[in-house]
Order: sequence, then C-alpha cells, then structure tokens
Amino acid sequence: MKTWRLPCPPTRAELRQLRAGDRVYLTGTVLTARDHAHGRLAECARAGEPWPVDVTGQVIYYVGPSPGFGSRAVGAAGPTTSSRMDRFTPLLLDMGVVATIGKGYRSQEVKDAMRRHGAVYFVATGGAGALLGACVERREVLAYPDLGPEAITRLWIRDFPVLVAFDTEGHDLYEENQRRWRSQMQSGEEGSGESHQTGIGP
Repeated sequence: MKTWRLPCPPTRAELRQLRAGDRVYLTGTVLTARDHAHGRLAECARAGEPWPVDVTGQVIYYVGPSPGFGSRAVGAAGPTTSSRMDRFTPLLLDMGVVATIGKGYRSQEVKDAMRRHGAVYFVATGGAGALLGACVERREVLAYPDLGPEAITRLWIRDFPVLVAFDTEGHDLYEENQRRWRSQMQSGEEGSGESHQTGIGP
C-alpha cells in the first residue's frame, strides 16, 4: 500500500495508479452533494433539462458541512453514508464523475458502474468531521441554495485525507479486509484445535 499526494480532481491516469488500501491526500477542489441534491439532478436528467453544474471530470464528496466560524470556511465536514447515494451514482458516473468520497459500502450496481467507467471510491474517516473541516479552505455555493448545507457546493481542500476503497481494477478494500479477517479467524481456530489436541494427547 502506498501514500499519494494528488491534485483534486485527479486525472484518470492518476486514478489508474491507485490501489485499494492506498492513502491519498487530496488538494484542489471537490463538489459536494447529498441525497436531495442528487434527487434534483436525477429529475433534471429525466426531464431532459441541463444540470446547474458540470460534473465532468469532477470528484463528488457526500457531505453537508456545518457553518464556518472565525477563520474556518466550514465547521464539521464529515462524510455521509455513501449507500444513500447508490441509486443515483451510476447516472453521475455516466455524466462524467471520476470519483466519489463518502463512507461505508457500495452496492454491486455501483461497483459495476465504477469499474465500467474507471472511477474510484474514496472513503473519509467517519466521526472526524472537525478534523476534515480544517482541511477546507473555501466554500462556494453552486446550486440549490435552498437546501442549506446540502446545497451543491465547491470546496477548496488541502491535504484532505482519504483511503482508496474501490480502485479502477475492481479491488474492494472492504471485501479484501473481510476475507483477510475470515482467513485469520479460521487459521486461529485451526491452530487452537491443534494446540488443544497436543495438550491432552499421550
């Protein structure tokens, strides 16, 4: 596993270098959108209407940051559970999104779409919203201001820490860790049985 420092949004060539489990520090801009904003974009698509933002080549962060204070552009900026956006994600990828940031599992449909488009899924640390918010230098509302913190915005970020959870080759960090854990558990059980038999043998 490697550690990378990448511009954001990364190029597709840069994304192809990443592997599940790699640590990445992103610097540049991301777009933010959650459930309601995704729903409105989907409605635009169904109606054949233009979208209020161009998502081509962009990274979408599933976040609804709290208001800034003092010199802070935002307060807490922790990730939203990504599965809430699963029903919309294939559409976003079709429209040109190259990566998403959130937390938790993705559906098989989303993973198939990511692999088809060569997209990456990053995860940010849940429960560390204040720390992640400190990586945000500026926030600009782009669409749907009536949604408040769930409006579509552009965030300028610096050294924003994420892990690669799903890479362009289809490797899934969650599944790989689960397989490793099951293997270790099975090895431990077998080892425990052998030790027990040795202890009671003649």
